[in-house]
Amino acid sequence: MEVAPEANPPVCRILDYGKFKYQQEKRRKKSKKKHSTNVLKEVRLSYRIGEHDFEVKLRKVCKFLKEGHRVKTTLRFRGREMIYKDRGEMILKRIAQEAQEFSKVESPPSVSGRRIEQYLIPKVAK
Repeated sequence: MEVAPEANPPVCRILDYGKFKYQQEKRRKKSKKKHSTNVLKEVRLSYRIGEHDFEVKLRKVCKFLKEGHRVKTTLRFRGREMIYKDRGEMILKRIAQEAQEFSKVESPPSVSGRRIEQYLIPKVAK
């Protein structure tokens, strides 16, 4: 393998090509891990969610945040349920409050159409 082609005379090294390819692949994978994309996870809720179901969704949100992912919590309304927007906002605020150990609120609950959305980002470990 040619190491320094511009030198006079050119510098070359004799090596096992299979080992060389393997090490290059390993380096490529390692650098790819370091530059992982920031994944957005979504958790969907209803304003009529039961207490146990809420706790299960909260555990899922905390798990995603611990893994370093952003989380979008969405509360969807159907039909005439839009009159209960205040309950929906309370549920999203409760999720943010109970997950505040692992997260910061990126954007507070915002209404868009028949949904209320909120984004949480993981806290940076110190």
